[in-house]
Amino acid sequence: MRIAIGSDHRGLALKEVLKELLGGLGHEWVDFGCQGEEPVDYPDIARPLAEAVAAGEYERGILICGNGVGMSIAANKVKGVRAALCQDGFTARLARRHNDVNVLCLGAWGIGRGLAEEIVRTFLNEDFEGGRHARRLKKIRAMER
Repeated sequence: MRIAIGSDHRGLALKEVLKELLGGLGHEWVDFGCQGEEPVDYPDIARPLAEAVAAGEYERGILICGNGVGMSIAANKVKGVRAALCQDGFTARLARRHNDVNVLCLGAWGIGRGLAEEIVRTFLNEDFEGGRHARRLKKIRAMER
C-alpha cells in the first residue's frame, strides 16, 4: 500500500516510529513533513497530504500532531478526504469499516508507541463494509458539492 505520512513538530518523534513500522510491514510511504523540531503550522502539512490522498496518489494518509484535532480539522477541509482522530483500535476499526476513513489522525501527546502501532495496523488492515454505510457516505459526498 502507498501511504502518505506527515506531522507537525509535536508529532515528529511518533511519525519516525510509524515510518519504521510501515516499512517493516512492506508498505511504501512518503513523508510530507515536517523534518525537524522547529515549530510548523499543522495546516501546512495536512493540506498537501490530504490533497494527495484525495487525488488518489496515495491509498491512505496518516497525520500526527500534539492532540490530533488540528490535523483532523485541516484534513477534512479537502474534498474527498475522510479524516478521523482515532485513540484506540476500536475507533480505528470502526472508522475504516463504517466511514471508509482514508486519513488517520493521531495525537502524539495522548498515546504511546505500542498503542499508536496498534491503531495504525488496524487502520491499514480493516476494509470498508459498504451496505448501509455506503449510503451514508454518498450523503456526505453530496454535502461536499
